[in-house]
Formats: sequence, structure tokens, C-alpha cells
Amino acid sequence: MTVSRKQAPPQAPPSAGPASPAPPLAGLRVLDLATLFAGPLAATLLGDFGAEVVKVEHPAKPDPSRGHGPAKDGVGLWWKLLGRNKRTCTLDLSTPGGRSVLLRLAATADVIVENFRPGTLEKWDLGWEELAAVNPRLVLARVTAFGQFGPYAHRPGFGTLAEAMSGFAAITGEPDAPPTLPPFGLADSVAGLTTAYAVMTALAARERTGRGQVVDMAIIEPILTVLGPQPVWYDQLGYVQPRTGNRSTNNAPRNTYRTADGGWVAVSTSAQSVAERLMDLVGRPDLAARPWFATGAGRAGHADELDAAVGAWIAERTRDEVLAEFEKAEAAVAPVQDVREVLTDPQYQALGTFATVPDDPELGVLRMQNVLFRLSETPGGIRWAGRPHGADTDAVLGELGLSVAEIAALRAEEAV
Repeated sequence: MTVSRKQAPPQAPPSAGPASPAPPLAGLRVLDLATLFAGPLAATLLGDFGAEVVKVEHPAKPDPSRGHGPAKDGVGLWWKLLGRNKRTCTLDLSTPGGRSVLLRLAATADVIVENFRPGTLEKWDLGWEELAAVNPRLVLARVTAFGQFGPYAHRPGFGTLAEAMSGFAAITGEPDAPPTLPPFGLADSVAGLTTAYAVMTALAARERTGRGQVVDMAIIEPILTVLGPQPVWYDQLGYVQPRTGNRSTNNAPRNTYRTADGGWVAVSTSAQSVAERLMDLVGRPDLAARPWFATGAGRAGHADELDAAVGAWIAERTRDEVLAEFEKAEAAVAPVQDVREVLTDPQYQALGTFATVPDDPELGVLRMQNVLFRLSETPGGIRWAGRPHGADTDAVLGELGLSVAEIAALRAEEAV
């Protein structure tokens, strides 16, 4: 069963009947040789919209993401999300048999995603020259911490280092507190999204040229775009963005505020009209009449005064009351929710943001994030959650034409 995500009418959850058209990436074949998060996430995103993804793991050393975070009955739950819509196959690429099989798989593929340190595939005689020789139309996405060249290229690295190097940690946290790293894979996730986009760009180019190419994705780079214009600010003004906690140097009020019942809400006033309506709501139109209130930077310069006014008003009301009054005033607010509330939030429910995946052979029924976006005509969907290590090895190798005896010989060699 496929849990589909289609553009839905207002107020209706997304659904797809048995006559749904083929997803947009049906017919695309992807080999996921990567581990942990950025590279595998890119392959997951392609699989969500119909690509056939074969996850290739070492026979004795599965993708470490299978063991990250909480598990149920010994089954890693992060893997159920990251491994969805992928068939799983084992292969030791450093063995002659594993190399031979990988080249045969590459000949049938459109995309390979890998994240070995630069030079590793070449050491196994599986570099771009060898892969392109068996399949000139192949797109090879190489996802590493620092890229394929440069003084750091051969260093080990993870998304955490990108969050530090990029400037993200330097601007995150309270002004008088240490730099703060995110408690989740931010840089990896941004790089995974970017890699999927890069692969689709390379495939579009292939339609014109008939040739594949190499995608060189350095995890330290995409997060810089997400951080915005900091390099331009510094280049033109010598301005270095400081840590400001929840506040912004571009507008105010912009913060989190505690309600009378112990809840929290987040408020933003990026638009001048919203800022003015908020001051009316909290009974302080006099502040909106001040000359400095006319610009976001001016308001940011008086954040203490504005936070005091907004915070005092919010502190006298429950969270539900605050949200209702903000909605009536057309001011921008959101509850600060943990995952329990996220899963029951009516807006997420209306959008179909979470999918229930039935019939998982290890866990039964489970819920997870749905595919990233809705398409009105050719929706993506979740066909299955992450499968056990090597569950499809015999099937994948059999489809290449390998006999039962040949597969047994590869196992004897410990190539699979």
C-alpha cells in the first residue's frame, strides 16, 4: 500500500485512489551508497516521488543511522524514516566481487549517491572514470563534509562541523552565552535537500546533452545560503551579526513569551502593519506613534520596551486566549509546540503532514513525516518504511542476472 500525498481541497486531508497516476520520478533508478544523513536523505527524497532506490550497505557494517537515536524492540526508528521507499542490498565494494557487482548495478542506474572520503572510490577502482565507462549517462552525487578538493577535503567531518564553520553557531544563542549547536542534523538535512535538487538539475542537463556528470556537494556550503546575507553584509559594511537570542536586529517585537498558564508563544512582526496591529492589541498604540517605530531596525533598537509591553499583556492570559486574540487582531503568532502537540495540530492534520504507514514487518503501524510537498497531478508517497539490513540482496542481484550459485559464491567471498 502506498500512502500518497496529493494536493487536497481546503479542509480535506490528502488522499489518492487506486487510479492515481505514476509518480513523477517513476523509472528513475538510484543507488544509495551513502551513510548517515545528508546523502541518504537525498536518496529518500527522490524515492518519495517514485524513484527506485536501492540502498547498498556493507555486509558487516550497516548504515550507522540504523543505530542512531531511540529504538523499539531493537529496531532503529530514525532508519524507518530515512530508509523508507528503499530496497536494501549488501555489498562490500572493496572486494573484487563487490566491485564487479557495483559496476553492473551502475550500468542500470541513473544516479549514484555516495559519501566516502575523497579518493576512496578511486582506491577501489570505482571512480568516475570507471563508472562513466559503464554508463555515460550516470549522475554521481558525491556528498562529503568539505568537498572533493581543498586543504580540508580528506578530513573526517559531519554536519556539526558545518554548523560551526558556517557561522550558524556563532549567531545562535543568547548574547552572553556560548555559541549553540542545534540538537538535530541541521546542516546534513539542508545538504540532503540541496543534493536532491542538484541531482535533478544534473538530470535535466542530461536531457539536453545525453551525458551524466559529477555533483560535488560539500556539507559546509548549503547552510551558508540558509544563513542569508551575512557575507554580503560583512563585505560591504564590515558588519558581523551578533548573537541576539530570540530577538532580531531587523525587527521587533520578535521573541517568545510565556502565558499565564505556563505555555509559550512566538511572535513576529516582520511587516510594519502587523507590528502596528500588535501594539493596538496590547493597548500600546502610543508606542506605534513613536518615530522610531516606523522601521524594523528602529523597533529592534527599542526591543526592551516593546518586549515589556507585549510580554506583560501575554503574561495575563492563557495560551489559548492569546492565540484567539491574536487571530482576531490579524497579528502573527504561533504556539511553541513539542512533538506531542505537533502531531495533533489541526493545520498539520489538514495538510496531511504526517502519514500512517501500515504493515511494516518489524513494527506494524507507524507514523512519520509525509513527503515534502503536494503535487496536484502526480503526488509522491510512502510505499514502505525502512527495511531490514540486506533484505533485498538476493532479489536485486537476481535482477542483474546473477544465478543462485553466483550469489552464493559472492557470500563465500564475503562480498555480500
